[in-house]
Amino acid sequence: MVRIRKALLAGAWLCAAAPGAHAAAPLPAQAEVIHWWTSGGESAAVKEVAAAYRGAGGAWIDSAIAGGDQSRAVTINRIIGGNPPTAAQFNTSKQFLDIIEEDMLNPVDDVARRDDWDRVLPQPIVDAIKHRGHYYAVPMNIHMQTWIWYSKAAFARAGIAREPRDVDELFAALDKLKAAGLVPLAHGGQAWQETILFSLMLSNLGGRELYLRVMRDRDQAAIRSAAFRRVLVAYKRLQAYVDPASPGRNWNDATALVIAGRAGMQIMGDWAKGEFTAAGQRPGREFGCLPGLGPDSPYLIQGDVFVFPRTGKPDALRAQKLIADVVERPDVQVAFNRLKGSIPVRTDADPSAFDECARKGMAILRDRARPVGVAEVYLTPDQNGALQDVLTAYWNTPMPVERAQNSIASALRY
Repeated sequence: MVRIRKALLAGAWLCAAAPGAHAAAPLPAQAEVIHWWTSGGESAAVKEVAAAYRGAGGAWIDSAIAGGDQSRAVTINRIIGGNPPTAAQFNTSKQFLDIIEEDMLNPVDDVARRDDWDRVLPQPIVDAIKHRGHYYAVPMNIHMQTWIWYSKAAFARAGIAREPRDVDELFAALDKLKAAGLVPLAHGGQAWQETILFSLMLSNLGGRELYLRVMRDRDQAAIRSAAFRRVLVAYKRLQAYVDPASPGRNWNDATALVIAGRAGMQIMGDWAKGEFTAAGQRPGREFGCLPGLGPDSPYLIQGDVFVFPRTGKPDALRAQKLIADVVERPDVQVAFNRLKGSIPVRTDADPSAFDECARKGMAILRDRARPVGVAEVYLTPDQNGALQDVLTAYWNTPMPVERAQNSIASALRY
């Protein structure tokens, strides 16, 4: 990227939003927003944000682009080309670190101070959106990546009396499901889904300390340890419980197997809950949801944010300020996240409007010892891609565990 020089006067972000700056009533704050929320539930969720923005006096121009990679590429190309959108969706990760370092985003420190983000946001989210003392993204939600979803009917058929509470009990339950003639683990054979299975094993078998030493610190001694080798062996062991038709299957098709009672479990993010809801199933009745194995299991979080490309145009700055304000309103957070399947990003959010699964997640967020970031929070896109390549090769080939361990150490060396 070519570095963009600062073109704004100090305080432009705040001045653009100052009430009473002009005697005449301002025109609606027109905002073009790029995002990839295009599925049914996602589209309904973002419409709640758009409606709130219009209700606050803004004019929302929706630019939905299917696929996160494609949407981010369009955003970055437009920023570089001098035609940025008003706001754009990214994941809570290092995806936008490069454009921060190239001075291409407006900070949102005033909103962060007003809403006390240092106190009320989970630390992994703060670490992802705060860079060199400044906040550069407005968080929308929290997604947890490694929920265990299970069919109550399948568990009953297999004689599983209680939810698994550790990795040994997980494998015991999978064995019972297999013996009952069911698909024990519904899985879509795609690289990112295999990374989710690995993340579950690393966080629940390895524990918080090993997880952070590997993902956050890229500690070579930890990656080459016997404990990490056990994680890799357990991860590969899960393959014995996946049906032969899994390669290339979409995640929602895997969820459908659990909904139908043909499969016992799926390990997937909380976006899967929308599939159960759409099928008329209820948590605690037709399906169960486990946020990990045991009461102290790490809670792997990510989410979505809006970023605001740098601009010197007062109208665009005013629109950016209004979006940031609207997104963080408690009622908007509730309306958006109930439809999205995620939970509000603030740890002080009211859980009463949410279902049983969401309330479990919201309670865990308040325990600051349990939330940790997903791989993308700690790794650059290149590092994450290299890790994912090793994991999917190890899953799909006879690669020895020693070779997988060495390859991960090399992928995460720098």
